[in-house]
Amino acid sequence: MRILIIGPSWVGDMVMAQTLFACLKLRHGPDCVIDVLAPEWSRPILERMPEVNQALSFPLGHGVLDIASRWRIGKSLAGQYDQAILLPNSLKSALVPFFAGIAQRTGWRGEMRYGLLNDIRVLDKSQYPLMIERFMALAWEPEHQLTRPYPRPTLQIESASRETALARFGLELDRPVLALCPGAEFGEAKRWPSEHYAAVADQKVRQGWQVWLFGSKNDHPVGEQIRERLRPGLREESTNLAGETSLAEAIDLLSCATAVVSNDSGLMHVAAALNRPLVAVYGSTSPDFTPPLAEQVEVVRLGLDCSPCFDRTCRFGHYNCLRDLEPQRVIDALDRLVGDPLADPLPV
Repeated sequence: MRILIIGPSWVGDMVMAQTLFACLKLRHGPDCVIDVLAPEWSRPILERMPEVNQALSFPLGHGVLDIASRWRIGKSLAGQYDQAILLPNSLKSALVPFFAGIAQRTGWRGEMRYGLLNDIRVLDKSQYPLMIERFMALAWEPEHQLTRPYPRPTLQIESASRETALARFGLELDRPVLALCPGAEFGEAKRWPSEHYAAVADQKVRQGWQVWLFGSKNDHPVGEQIRERLRPGLREESTNLAGETSLAEAIDLLSCATAVVSNDSGLMHVAAALNRPLVAVYGSTSPDFTPPLAEQVEVVRLGLDCSPCFDRTCRFGHYNCLRDLEPQRVIDALDRLVGDPLADPLPV
């Protein structure tokens, strides 16, 4: 069985898509070949998933139609696959499998895709409240009942690439590492305030930890805001990697973290897939839809009456769901997850 996956356009969604790949291997056996057509940025994620045979680079940007290019890509894939499974719900995402003439084209009913898809599923959101359930269900026949425990995303790290990343940025693992992921591409309503992150960083540095900040180039300024709130002497124990690393390097370096604090973001899902102890801070969104999928996780949120609103910016302008979430709650969650790695061992 050879299957082409049309992958999602967000980091977190791509990580969660591994649950689908695991279900396909379970259904069709280990010899099932899974290729993923997705934006080039996703290659470091897909290359760390053992279920994926190869990542195929999709050259068009998010939202670009360009039917001629989609036709050329489709024709180049003709005759190679038994099934295509589409994770995006857009009409555009259905064009390449259609042009490729793939016999079975599976996806949820979306933007007028009748004819483009011939295995259209109608989503019952109450039956599949989690995004991973909506992904996994596409691996099976419509009447199939998903069984727990669900597979969890698990990214595999090669020690050589991790050592290369550590050397490139001059990082050492002589002290516990607190990884902070203070960004969120979705919008301000997902971003816990920088002063709260700084308060957590301050306490951990005082306890002997080092702090690494992760994110995109857009997140570099907030990383600097966090560092600037640390007094001289403590600030030097933090490193702002946001916008400095490639995604591959960020994944490898996150795998070194003793603990991670993150907004609801793509890097949150990466940290969970690396099985790092994780404190996930939620504001405008909900862990009931896209929770971090790992064992060592604490979700911290206030659950105000106005949340989750799923708005990119606060309609009231106060962002209380995040501003009123005190740093001590995150510090307490970290203590429950990892305690004090520097504490003296108990006498035998």
